[in-house]
Amino acid sequence: MRGIGVTDRCRASAVAFGSKRYQDVPHPRRPMFILTTLVYPVMLEALCVGTGLLIDRFCGRFVPAVLLPAIGAAGLIAVSQLTTYSPSTAPATPFVVTVIAASGIVLEWRRLKAAVLRARSWRWQLWLPAIVYGLALAPVLAFGQTTFSAYNVLTDSAFHMMGADYLIRHGQDYAHLDLRNSYGLYLHSYYGTGYPSGADTLFGGSAFVLGIPLIWAFQPFNAFMLAIAAGPAWLLARRAGLAGGWAALAGLTATLTALVYAYELIGSVKEITGLPLILTLGALVVMHERWLPGPARRVVPFALAAAAGVSVLGVGFGAWILASVVVLATVAAVEIAARRNSLWRVFLLALAGIVVGAVAAWPTWTSTGASLRSTQAIASTRSPGDLTSPLKLVQVFGVWLSGIYTVAPTGVGAAMSYVAIGVTAAAALGGVIHLWGNREAALLGWITALLALAGALLVYATTWIDAKTLMLSSPIVLLLAWSAVAALLRWRQAPLAGLLALILTAGVLGSDVMQYRATGLAPPARYAELASLGGRFGGRGPTLFTDWDEYALYELRDLDIGGPDFLYAPPALAEVAPIHSAPVDLDVIPPRKFLSYRLIITRVNPADSPPPDAYRLRWSGAYYQVWARRPRAPAALAHIVLAGDSRVRCQTLARAARIALRHDAYLVAAVAPRILGVGLGGASPRAAYQLGHLDLASSPAVSVTFPVPRAGRWDLWLRGEIMPAVVVRVDGRRIAKLSDQLDGNDFNPDTIGPLRLRLGRGRHRLTFAAAGSVLSPGATGEATVGRIFLTTPAGARRELRVARASAWRSLCGGRYQWVEVVPRRAARRARERKSV
Repeated sequence: MRGIGVTDRCRASAVAFGSKRYQDVPHPRRPMFILTTLVYPVMLEALCVGTGLLIDRFCGRFVPAVLLPAIGAAGLIAVSQLTTYSPSTAPATPFVVTVIAASGIVLEWRRLKAAVLRARSWRWQLWLPAIVYGLALAPVLAFGQTTFSAYNVLTDSAFHMMGADYLIRHGQDYAHLDLRNSYGLYLHSYYGTGYPSGADTLFGGSAFVLGIPLIWAFQPFNAFMLAIAAGPAWLLARRAGLAGGWAALAGLTATLTALVYAYELIGSVKEITGLPLILTLGALVVMHERWLPGPARRVVPFALAAAAGVSVLGVGFGAWILASVVVLATVAAVEIAARRNSLWRVFLLALAGIVVGAVAAWPTWTSTGASLRSTQAIASTRSPGDLTSPLKLVQVFGVWLSGIYTVAPTGVGAAMSYVAIGVTAAAALGGVIHLWGNREAALLGWITALLALAGALLVYATTWIDAKTLMLSSPIVLLLAWSAVAALLRWRQAPLAGLLALILTAGVLGSDVMQYRATGLAPPARYAELASLGGRFGGRGPTLFTDWDEYALYELRDLDIGGPDFLYAPPALAEVAPIHSAPVDLDVIPPRKFLSYRLIITRVNPADSPPPDAYRLRWSGAYYQVWARRPRAPAALAHIVLAGDSRVRCQTLARAARIALRHDAYLVAAVAPRILGVGLGGASPRAAYQLGHLDLASSPAVSVTFPVPRAGRWDLWLRGEIMPAVVVRVDGRRIAKLSDQLDGNDFNPDTIGPLRLRLGRGRHRLTFAAAGSVLSPGATGEATVGRIFLTTPAGARRELRVARASAWRSLCGGRYQWVEVVPRRAARRARERKSV
């Protein structure tokens, strides 16, 4: 009996294959770009300022305007932590934060109006946060589309997106999570074990006000939190003796040191949110004369900033609180001794601070045991995260002329880095002398306490904690260095002060520019397709996801997805799980394991093995395919890969036939597509071929040649990671412009294609030419291709052959990827699909 052919085809509603997505076409998501990068931060500013005004009104209106956004953010963190503590009040979080902020704006409207009329006199305070925000978000703004930076450098940002969404929708209740799949395991392993969530509740609560996707609001949120750190940095610079533009430059560079900028690019939302809180504590310490001798309610801003830090960074933030409290206690003791304050008043102030701090961080305090274990686990982990080696201690000086903060600069960049570091170190020492001579005891004491804390952590902590300590300490060191500029200005040495300011500014901003040019950006089109799948198939899980992309855990959160290559693999697939982030091979999963999954989502790639026969293609797009399990489809009795030459494959088919005969079953084989590989070894220039890959950045143009056995239409496929713009030509004819084509890592390169071609028989030349501007984000980013192949236009479809067990020899002459032994009932359905 001859085999029966079965072909899965796309439904009429599916997105057609093609290479149109690689052409220069207008981007359809421009309104979302404006909403996330402009409207959202303005709304965040309104929320923070309104809440800050309300807090300041209660405390007696002593907080400077530059601290209001940071104080307001601290208050909103406390509110969002309390509302998400219960699943019944969590969905109301966006409404609650809006009402609180609006109340502050309404009640303090006259103050706001007066401030607007005086805006000319404090223009530096207005412009500085806006400039910091623009520079922090520069890669996204220059790209002109919704995206986020440092894509896949550190995928912790994916967990924060998941967590922020879950906390606002369900609160801090993790009992109903499905722990059989990756999505539930991730949330439970992080947030269900006392992981600090203060940054996430503020992020989720604010983004839900506008109803914008968290994946596109994430980078603007980080940039905004970094921007509000400029306010307390400016105030500290003023206290060090700087004024006007000098203080603004000091605040700018202290907020955007090389390490801080790197952490903002990779989306380290906890550290970026914690930074303005640390600087706010310092600002409140140095302006202690405004509130320490006053009534007890004036401690509220300090207590809220401290509590918010605990909610954001965990109980480990207590070290920064302790450093600030030690200085305040010393100041209070001196004032009591001088009879400028009373012990009873200080006691009431401290008591009020403890009560406010306890209530504001109540969710963290109630799970202190879990929080301590979480903090200890983070502090003691030997996992370096994205660090291949410990950071250099000298990176605390804010300069690192390398595109990647984990890689040491080389050549001229190294020389310039160490010269700038030496100047910054000498200036910081001069700043200490200046503060001492200027009798800024509180500021100097606070800086000394923080640096002593950092030194202790660097000695006793691990690589991961050391890096965070250096990052959080670098703004303090820069402010010390700028204190030397204040000293030179005081001594009327303006030229020297200008030269030192130029070195400090150029070193920091030059480092940031290099990171801007090296960063990778998330592919907006692919995530838009993932989001559409979440809307189309939501609630139809569980879903097996074969592409290693942890951001899919957020986009497909309503599909209950799991993947054996995720950090938290489904327990049922643990025995076949590859190493973390390695490719998923469906062929190694036992057939019965698929029974738990109603859907399988795969990348569009004809070279990959297709899902089992029990699944039919329900949807196909430019990047992904969705396969649905047929109702009541039984598990295959065996799933066998067909490899080797024709004789070996035929022997494998005979073995499968014997199994089928014993169970009165059928054989179903997946036809292997015809793939024409393109050799990379003969690349021109030869230096472009490195370690099995084409390095497209090694030359302005890289080309390879390949033969085509027959004339006709062909689909060109690439496997690689391409961030900067590259024009693809065949025989000099432009066929596509590629950029921002990134997926996972070296184990999981992106699949790019199909690029539709019409080729004649014979040899052809494929050329990749650089096409991007040197000022574009990611201009020096990754650009590698590890595999190139061609298929016929039908190569992306799954084609099956069905045969009776007795007719297994009819399959011997063909090329197949796998063969399954399926029960008679399942095989009958396959034949019925063919007859239809």
